[in-house]
Amino acid sequence: MNLINRMVSCLRDKGFRDLPEDERAGKIDEGALAILRKLNEEGKEAYVVGGCVRDLLMGLVPHDWDITTSARPEETMRIARAAGWKAVDGGGRRFGTVIVVRHGKNYEVTTFRREFYGADAHRPEEVSFSDSLKEDVSRRDFTVNAMALDSDGCLYDYFHGLEDLEKKRLRTVGPASNRFNEDALRMFRACRFLGQLDFMADKSLVEGMKRVFPRVEGLSLERVKEEVNRLLVTSHAARGLDLMVRSGLNEMSCQVKENGASRKVPILPELSHLVGLPQQKEFHKFDGWYHTLAVVDASQPLLLNRWAALLHDVGKGMPGIRAVRKGKLTDYGHDREGARMAREILSRWQMPSDFTDRVVWLVENHMKFHYFANFEEADALKWVRSLARNKTFRSSADMAEAFHQMTDLGNADIIGCGRSLSDTAGHSEFGRYMEEVSLSVPVTTRELHYGKDVPRLLGNLVGEGMQNLLLRVQNGNLENSPAALYDAAVRFKRRREHEKGTAQE
Repeated sequence: MNLINRMVSCLRDKGFRDLPEDERAGKIDEGALAILRKLNEEGKEAYVVGGCVRDLLMGLVPHDWDITTSARPEETMRIARAAGWKAVDGGGRRFGTVIVVRHGKNYEVTTFRREFYGADAHRPEEVSFSDSLKEDVSRRDFTVNAMALDSDGCLYDYFHGLEDLEKKRLRTVGPASNRFNEDALRMFRACRFLGQLDFMADKSLVEGMKRVFPRVEGLSLERVKEEVNRLLVTSHAARGLDLMVRSGLNEMSCQVKENGASRKVPILPELSHLVGLPQQKEFHKFDGWYHTLAVVDASQPLLLNRWAALLHDVGKGMPGIRAVRKGKLTDYGHDREGARMAREILSRWQMPSDFTDRVVWLVENHMKFHYFANFEEADALKWVRSLARNKTFRSSADMAEAFHQMTDLGNADIIGCGRSLSDTAGHSEFGRYMEEVSLSVPVTTRELHYGKDVPRLLGNLVGEGMQNLLLRVQNGNLENSPAALYDAAVRFKRRREHEKGTAQE
């Protein structure tokens, strides 16, 4: 693609100007295009803008189509309703956003605006309308998000976003420190975009972040959590995580409000010690941090899996864990220490309790899984039976799901050591076996395969009796089948009646 150095350019090499009008228009969503044209017919400027333009230029399918226009909100509503579309206030007239609903699909149509920031670390203090597209896009965060397209497929690129797309470079619109000082959440968005787009951060972006770190304290935990969680499930999460940690952003604190008062919440300082942490070369190709990043990217892009990958080795290098034994670096117990740290982190982040419990279990048991997968003499069934008895999981299906997640973590851990995908075959096979075994061992009495005659037989002993049957099945002393459970219930009842009779004598 030829670089486009003019502020306004037409994308001949992307096919807009060289195609017939109908085909050219097909590059933009049909509904968005209809809205652009309707606004144009009324003498208003209108463009699709932001992420949808970026994605379109990258050959991706945009999920949302945002429109910016010279029309004021009341004009947008009037024009949309005259066209037969529903139009509603998009959350406050001061921001100039109108939601236009066309064929059941929502489009955000926002008036050109300028923003002025003050004490708030995220929201503008004042918003006013503008008559200039350039002024509108100049308030946006990154150059690749500051491009606009008109209904003819003509690109408006005032800040060389197309050049940055070509170079896979993330750069702010204007000085980075200014953009981040206006809205501190943009620093976390920068990390997310690196992971989402597989870009590198411009040097000015990193330098600008460090100048305004104190602004992070004004951000809410909820906002930070949302951005970091979105980063974690991107295709190249390691890029964003690396920026967050190497810049020192992870060592900042945000805030949560409780009972009218604000409380500081450290973000992720526990990750910093992994940077440059040496590991035993015979097992690990990378230091502690690069290993963690490799494991994250190798795991499935699911939030729970990614959190487990991020924290699986967080206990390494900690006091009382890191040691040198017989000339070799060791981190015995890092799984248990990591589990303790993971619970502290996720609780501090106010993640759901079930989510936290599962991540903690994965971190605490990932080394045990490696051991069982590598040594045939290890009694895997005994491990499953113990988990069932201890009520670690809600059901056998829940336990099977946990081992599915553990298999993903185990395989990613192997790849993160610098080994190939083929080296995970043994772990994958063992993981499938553990899932099958988990489904065969009941966790609750609801998973016992008994007939209606068993509760009737046990009568007022049903509670104690069913628990007895469950424990025997979990221990492997009783088959989980209707006939076997009925016979065992008969024997249990006789034994209890005999004990009662003996006691009465």
